[in-house]
Amino acid sequence: MLLNKLGYKSLLAALALLMSINAQALTVGDIAPDFTLKNMQGNNLNLAEQRGEIIVINFWASWCGPCRKEMPVLQKLQDKYQDLGVQVWGINVEQENQAGKDFLADLDLSFSIFFDQTNALSKSYQVEAMPTTVIIDRDGIVRFMFRGYKDGYEKKYADAIKKLIRE
Repeated sequence: MLLNKLGYKSLLAALALLMSINAQALTVGDIAPDFTLKNMQGNNLNLAEQRGEIIVINFWASWCGPCRKEMPVLQKLQDKYQDLGVQVWGINVEQENQAGKDFLADLDLSFSIFFDQTNALSKSYQVEAMPTTVIIDRDGIVRFMFRGYKDGYEKKYADAIKKLIRE
């Protein structure tokens, strides 16, 4: 089928528009993409239903060395701030979750762990680095994003959480 000149230009314009929409990165100030996932305890949790809480979402993978260092830091944040309305959610991005379960076996974690086996959630949050941590305020707005993890980030996380608690 041959496209006439006008049809071809319209098709190119539509493709350019779609590509620009898909290329828009999730940024601080955006409403956090909503989702529902079942955690390892078997509970379905929906992000939008957590309004009023501060949610720290951490995307991780079993093959990620910095993720292993960061997990105890996240547990300390959960322990310290949960009574002040803060929840930590860990989201594994691997399509096969056995490696993630093996990774967790050595760790004593009490925060919710989810498996994003289809990577749909990681795509909607545009996760490009491991780990990626997104902190969402009580109104469901992305307020902080951290890509990667280095020693000392725990202070950045705590400062961000304290700022949101005071609001």
